[in-house]
Amino acid sequence: METKNFTIYFTSDLHGYIYPTDYRSREERDIGLFKCASQFQKDGNTLIIDGGDILQGSPLGAYCHDTLGDASRFAEMMNRCGYDYVTLGNHDFNYGMAYLDTYLNALHARCVCENVRWDGAGVRFPARIHTLENGLQIGIVGIVTDYVNIWERPEHLSGVTVNDPIPAARAALEALKGQVDVTLCIYHGGFERDLATGRVLSTTHENVAYRLCQELDFDILLTGHQHMTVHGQTVCGTFVVQPTDRGQEFLRIRAAVSGEEKRFTSETVPAGGVCRREWLAEFAQMEHGAQDWLDQVVGHLPHPLLPDTPLRMAAEGSGLADLFNAVQLWASGARLSVSSLANDVAGLPQVVRRRDLLIAYPYTNTLSVLEITGAVLRQAMERSAEYFTRNDDGTVRVSDCFLEPKVEHYNYDYYMGVSYTYDISRPVGRRVTEMTVDGRPVADGDVFTICLNSYRASGTGGYDCYTGCPVVREIGTEMSDLILDYFKQYGDAMPERRGDFQVLPPMRSEG
Repeated sequence: METKNFTIYFTSDLHGYIYPTDYRSREERDIGLFKCASQFQKDGNTLIIDGGDILQGSPLGAYCHDTLGDASRFAEMMNRCGYDYVTLGNHDFNYGMAYLDTYLNALHARCVCENVRWDGAGVRFPARIHTLENGLQIGIVGIVTDYVNIWERPEHLSGVTVNDPIPAARAALEALKGQVDVTLCIYHGGFERDLATGRVLSTTHENVAYRLCQELDFDILLTGHQHMTVHGQTVCGTFVVQPTDRGQEFLRIRAAVSGEEKRFTSETVPAGGVCRREWLAEFAQMEHGAQDWLDQVVGHLPHPLLPDTPLRMAAEGSGLADLFNAVQLWASGARLSVSSLANDVAGLPQVVRRRDLLIAYPYTNTLSVLEITGAVLRQAMERSAEYFTRNDDGTVRVSDCFLEPKVEHYNYDYYMGVSYTYDISRPVGRRVTEMTVDGRPVADGDVFTICLNSYRASGTGGYDCYTGCPVVREIGTEMSDLILDYFKQYGDAMPERRGDFQVLPPMRSEG
């Protein structure tokens, strides 16, 4: 029987990194969609697919939203790269459906996202059947983590409902069977189990890729969201892959189909080589506009806020986290504040440009003010204290529960307005040994207002203790804009505020 072959190029979690730059400078780097797509070789038996999170997460994404007001240029760049299919990521909803539609309406690729439905109607982005030049028919289903409903502001989901991805994928798969030669699911979500051992890494339903492999029988599952590389392998009969983020690499999947026999292999290809210069030239005006916008000076600090390793900052404090907390207290009037840092912390120089702020705070979070009790505060702090564990020789390291199934340094929180002590020699859940506000020990029944970002207020990251707390105030301005306003307010007279905490025993760290 004749063997028919096809190739898939797969990217995910580009987060607005299109040009070969990390935006920390104007220098060219081996990163970004154009560095990847210049290596694509497309013909009639090739599919180019993206797993979502296109529009947000880079300074270019912020520039397009804040200055241009529409996302069609991202669509045009994807069009030049020859994409056939995309699904949606959770961050693609960050600027609202109207903005997202400016991208989708200009996009040549088909969007497939089976669990996004019109309110009171059917699937907005249904599954597709793609017929290759060699006659093979590929059934393509897209789904996104339904944690969109937890993370996203309701007004940004106007007109649509995001349902449970597994029933949606199951129904689409059943409808495709008997009509296609190969079934393929693009899932903006990742794995809740260790793929080598099957060990459960997360009990939430943010990531359900392992369940998808267990309960459904897609031939291929393309995953994303976790920003980690999963090299091609078979899980419960399904061939799975996942690339890391920002266009640092792409997956090339090769398939051979002979009757009922299907063979899949893949390779992970790093971004590199020479970009197609015509692409760079076509969008140069936008890119140069973004770079100039990013270089505008917005304020000055008394001294640079230098980053350290995530572990050392968690144990000894971070000037950047202090700044974020100071901004939140200033903007909210709350008694307490809590903030976190990105996995990759850039710090801030003494002369601060817009570029520096957007790199330091890349998220679209808004703020919430909650009314909490001392008991809730203690619960939240105990979750943060889980970040630390010790090796047999006494050195401190980051606990595995913050590293698997994905790296989550951003789920360690820094507090301001409360003085506290963690004793990591004590068992998890009993590590908060001191907690005072204005010099007075905090009792379980004490009541405070606390300002936190919209991501944490949703209870995400193991902080579900916040979910039942009364909402005192919502601040709809994005945190990055509030930081800019804070700099405008204080100019060169920036006040210094520091969090007051200690981690015991003193750290002998691996770094």
